[in-house]
Amino acid sequence: MWIRYQPNPINDKVGDCVIRALSLVLNKSWDDTYIELALYGFILKNMPSGNSVWDALLRDHNYIRKVIPDQCSDGRCYTVKDFCIDNPVGVFLLGTGSHAIAVKDGNYMDAWDSGDEIPIYYYCKEE
Repeated sequence: MWIRYQPNPINDKVGDCVIRALSLVLNKSWDDTYIELALYGFILKNMPSGNSVWDALLRDHNYIRKVIPDQCSDGRCYTVKDFCIDNPVGVFLLGTGSHAIAVKDGNYMDAWDSGDEIPIYYYCKEE
């Protein structure tokens, strides 16, 4: 289910999870994604990694945000892995509140194995 995905040209861990996830979801290079997100940040007078900035970018690309219900019981919560099992087809961007993860056709694609993270919302293409 986890596929290592690190499109950053210098392959560094620099807190760029939003750019990594957006690059996969939007099918753009890391560089093009960074530039587009930075432009949105400039226009909105906010940091590119701000939730409202990448929310605006995704909405302009016809993505909608949906909330994942709080599903914790018996000490176990709904995870990224669970989301992938429940969504074997499609492209999604998951948000945990502190991390962004791309999901494509039931696989989560990230620079590290984030499968046990707890997503609280996701974006999908508006139909």
